[in-house]
Amino acid sequence: MTDTYTPPKVWTWESENGGQFASINRPIAGPTHEKELRVGKHPIQLYSLATPNGVKVTILLEELLAAGHAGAEYDAWLVNIREGTQFGSGFVDVNPNSKIPALMDHSTDTPQRVFESGAILLYLAEKFGAFIPTYPAQKTEMMSWLFWQMGSAPYLGGGFGHFYAYAPEKFEYPINRFSMETKRQLDVMDRHLAENKWFAGEYSIADIAIWSWYGQLVLGRLYSAAEFLDVASYKNVMRWAKEIDARPAVTRGRMVNRAFGDDLAMQLHERHDASDFDTKTQDKITKA
Repeated sequence: MTDTYTPPKVWTWESENGGQFASINRPIAGPTHEKELRVGKHPIQLYSLATPNGVKVTILLEELLAAGHAGAEYDAWLVNIREGTQFGSGFVDVNPNSKIPALMDHSTDTPQRVFESGAILLYLAEKFGAFIPTYPAQKTEMMSWLFWQMGSAPYLGGGFGHFYAYAPEKFEYPINRFSMETKRQLDVMDRHLAENKWFAGEYSIADIAIWSWYGQLVLGRLYSAAEFLDVASYKNVMRWAKEIDARPAVTRGRMVNRAFGDDLAMQLHERHDASDFDTKTQDKITKA
């Protein structure tokens, strides 16, 4: 980085900060426009986009359905964050932080809102008693790894991903800084998975949460950075990532609310019924 910057005494918002998401970044909260959220036929209503945080929830919902939990049927509505949909008044009522995913559960006496992906995973796992360990020690280990992901992924996404893939210019210092941290995190995972098949004794929401970021990273689906980060050297992470990737529910979860990418067969913009995977993916809609 050759240009230097002297911060002012008081920072003020004078212009967009550049990059792919500049038009939706702002230093204030709250809605920008009035827009009610749509509500479908199922008790669980999800408002999301298939980012790593978004697919955590759709993967879990599809895993719950595959495991026989019929009450996990859900409607998934597309929230296109590049268009600022998350700043509509209805969405802000569900998530005052204006981030996807956000969930409303209408099966309770008073409809329950849940926001933050980790909180949604815990809510659903406890609601259905699935993908969460029952033994106290295992559950505690699972919680540790779940919160590890929530605390670590911002360095991968907002740090490495932003400066490596999205920033308007590439600078050596931030890319080196966050590459080092991302590789350190991968090494943490690799060492643990050298002695463990899963992160907490059994396949759980901790694996789902971590895979949605780091599994997709090492499988070459995030930031086109697999070679740059030498992900193949993390052999235990690769084994774990491929095993989860082979699960049919994971494939379905990746498809829901996906509105980007070249593979139209992997895009199911909205999901309201299990049959939608066979009839309403974008390749079929475009062909029709």
